[in-house]
Amino acid sequence: MRPKRKKIGIDLGGSKIEGIVLDSDGSEIFRKRIPTEQDLGYEALLYKIHNLYNEMVQVCQYKSHTLGIGTPGSVSKETGAMKNSNIVCMNGQNFVYDLEQLIQRKFARQNDSNCFAIAEANFGAGKNKKRVFGTILGTGIGGGYVYEGKLINGLQSIAGEWGHSIISSSGPVCYCGKIGCIENFISGRGVERRYAEASGKELSMPEIVRLYRNGDGIAEMIMLEFFNYFGKSISNLITILDPDIIVIGGGLSNISELYTQGVKKVKDYIFNDRLTTPIVRNKLGDSAGVIGAALLGI
Repeated sequence: MRPKRKKIGIDLGGSKIEGIVLDSDGSEIFRKRIPTEQDLGYEALLYKIHNLYNEMVQVCQYKSHTLGIGTPGSVSKETGAMKNSNIVCMNGQNFVYDLEQLIQRKFARQNDSNCFAIAEANFGAGKNKKRVFGTILGTGIGGGYVYEGKLINGLQSIAGEWGHSIISSSGPVCYCGKIGCIENFISGRGVERRYAEASGKELSMPEIVRLYRNGDGIAEMIMLEFFNYFGKSISNLITILDPDIIVIGGGLSNISELYTQGVKKVKDYIFNDRLTTPIVRNKLGDSAGVIGAALLGI
């Protein structure tokens, strides 16, 4: 019989680092947040993680445990270095190797979207569902696909990266190099850019939503376009994966109209005579990342 091990998870964010210890049954034993302070540099970041990890090892009474770490960005298959991380001091650094040398053990690393998906599938809005797609709608777009509680990475470890599917033949060039990516149309950054192009004013996503609710003409045009592209994008996702549920996280998940007007547009575009896929808000909030990291640990 496999020994019951505690699970340690660490979630790296732009402003905070969060650690959690879960018992073998998934119940929470310990949780702590510390400031990232990325301005102190890469070496300082490594030692912050090291110290937090050591504290949690003590909680585990130095017994065998699993460890998973969620990070923004991804690891280059060519160089092993981090890229596209909003913790900018990590970019270009061989983070996994460096931290494994420092703490003297292996760990599992996934991006924040995959950690979100695995947590919501096991303990959140997707609990007891066989096929769960979790997506973060925020500054950018990310996603993860979970089958029977386990993350599907895919051959090239890009499963779930639906934000870089092409939804339009026009639009700005995405940072990935393509034109017309979903991320340019339904991410917070994308909507803000399109509003600025239409109005000449640079406003944040919450300000645009507020103006839309107050009847501002330009904001209404931009938000209706947002709901339309959301409908197209989600309907394509359902056509390809046909999940049992879609769970939405990130800052844009709090836009209530997403679950009315946005879902109505999904119904308009779905390749079926009716929409039966639940499209719901997450349950775990900003705790999902660290819980997911713990569940993915080795």
